[in-house]
Amino acid sequence: MGDMEDPDRRGDPPNPSVFSLLLNKDFISARKGQLLLGEVASSFICFVCFCASAAVAFVTAPLVFFLSALFLFFAYSTKFNQRFKGFHWPLMDFLRCVSASIVFFIISIMAVSKYGDGSSKAAGVFGFIATIVFALDFYFIFNELADFLKGGGANNEPQNTRDADSDSDSD
Repeated sequence: MGDMEDPDRRGDPPNPSVFSLLLNKDFISARKGQLLLGEVASSFICFVCFCASAAVAFVTAPLVFFLSALFLFFAYSTKFNQRFKGFHWPLMDFLRCVSASIVFFIISIMAVSKYGDGSSKAAGVFGFIATIVFALDFYFIFNELADFLKGGGANNEPQNTRDADSDSDSD
């Protein structure tokens, strides 16, 4: 046993790939992080309510938007979007938020008006809350994209994709 090294040695440097999976605390406390957390929570609650209701036919939409919000929360908080430049992240996020707010609004109206059970009504109410959260997010993204386009695209990306800890007064 003396020839084998102790795997729990404290002197080894930590694996840098593990640190890339840690969430950025600055992003979680930023407005975009809070909105994405709200989207994840409201989509998940709406999904659970639709699973338990008579309006179970609408369960796919909250699940898809929950998973997409969770993916973007993970991508932004681990700065995956800065390492993978294959997409225009703010535009993709904008289209996701617009479609989610429209779909949540429609299925919430259907759930509240067509079905009478309590869980369908709760799913509709949480769907309206999700509609508001997604609409707020696309409003802020739209304003950032409009400011970016008015500025002539002098920077590479709009503000919401930059580091939360970067200094914006450095011009």
